[in-house]
Amino acid sequence: MRRIPALDALRLLAALAVALYHYTTFWSPDGVHNPAHFVPSLSRVTVYGFLGVEMFFMISGFVIGMSSWGKRIGDYAVSRVSRLYPAYWACVAITLAFTTLFPISGGWIPVYDDFTWVDVGINLTMLQHPLGHPSVDNVYWTLWVELRFYLLWALVVGRGVTYRRAVLFCVVWMTAAVLAVQIDHPALTMLTMPDYAGYFCAGILLYLVRRFGGSPLLWAMLAFTWLINLHSLHERVQLNPGWTVPLWPAALIVTAIYLTLAAIALGRADRLDWRWLTVAGALTYPYYLLHQRLGYILIRHGMVDAGLPLELLVPATMAIMLIPAWLVHRFIERRFGPLLRDALHRGLTDLRRDDPAGSAGPDPASGAGRSSGASRSSGAGGSSGAGTAPVTDGAAITVPHQVTIRREPGQAPVTVLTTTVARSSSGPGRGAGGTLIGPYPRGVLRNDSR
Repeated sequence: MRRIPALDALRLLAALAVALYHYTTFWSPDGVHNPAHFVPSLSRVTVYGFLGVEMFFMISGFVIGMSSWGKRIGDYAVSRVSRLYPAYWACVAITLAFTTLFPISGGWIPVYDDFTWVDVGINLTMLQHPLGHPSVDNVYWTLWVELRFYLLWALVVGRGVTYRRAVLFCVVWMTAAVLAVQIDHPALTMLTMPDYAGYFCAGILLYLVRRFGGSPLLWAMLAFTWLINLHSLHERVQLNPGWTVPLWPAALIVTAIYLTLAAIALGRADRLDWRWLTVAGALTYPYYLLHQRLGYILIRHGMVDAGLPLELLVPATMAIMLIPAWLVHRFIERRFGPLLRDALHRGLTDLRRDDPAGSAGPDPASGAGRSSGASRSSGAGGSSGAGTAPVTDGAAITVPHQVTIRREPGQAPVTVLTTTVARSSSGPGRGAGGTLIGPYPRGVLRNDSR
């Protein structure tokens, strides 16, 4: 999967917008007043930084659609777990350490600090929201939204991601999300996420535009998600920061996000290939996880102890927070992400084999069939060959075969050589046959055409 630097630029912009929103609204930087007391004009603009979350969700739909194409369900799960959890665990530990060593109090701070060890342990699972435990940092609520999207999209990955299945997924999800508003059942609302489904689906559809080109169907579905998302903005702007937040700027920002991602999908931003954008994009996840609690500590002590103005502390804090984000990326994500991924892949390998490593008995795929002298079978796609040894019924054999893959429209088919494990099933009056017992490599055999 080739990274798209323009998406990394949008990730960075979204993270900075959310940080700006948190630092300039809805808390008491000096322990008494809210930020609008110090920067009234700025707060009325930065209050729309919450839409950085919506931008994250659209980018997530685009990237997950791209990265999961051709993957098996186990590989998809491994990639998500190894990507999310190492940095998350590190950020939970860092946040707890800093808030314990440098606590702040007074005024209104939208955080929770009375954690039990059970709360902390549940936070490490990333499931504190559905289990009813407080989050170490309020920003973690978006992770539960992302996890639900990953679980829903796994239904498509399990069958194999194709154009048709991706489109059908978006149709079904958007329909269910709209109906959930009227049905108003907590379980259905939790599953379908009416406020955010349109953003994930828009990202998926825009990736289809990039992969297959635009079509009336895709543009019509994108327009539908845009209208639904504009409708949901009415509740999102009911923030009550001390003044009425107008809806129309939020609608313009969401429209601008759509247009920008559409330009990326159409390749208009492919020339934006600066290397530093890839690094910046990699920092956005730990930056997002750390910025709120640590930023509050820096700003509070800067105002109360050093007497610095908020208009200086906010940009300085946003810049300083890049340092711990880089440290987490460099020493946690890049080191422990691959280790976790390799460990999970080894577990997957054991699940996909007849016998896990170290268990009794030979591994059929690694020599039980070959040692018997059987080299080919005419069944299951194999070809017969002279001189093959007789195979006992029920024995495990390895069947080599050629497979022609139908690729995307306009691309020539490709023929590859693969193998699969089979049980022989010849009998009186029958030629040597093969009954498939091992899975075909789905990424190879699946038809990804429309």
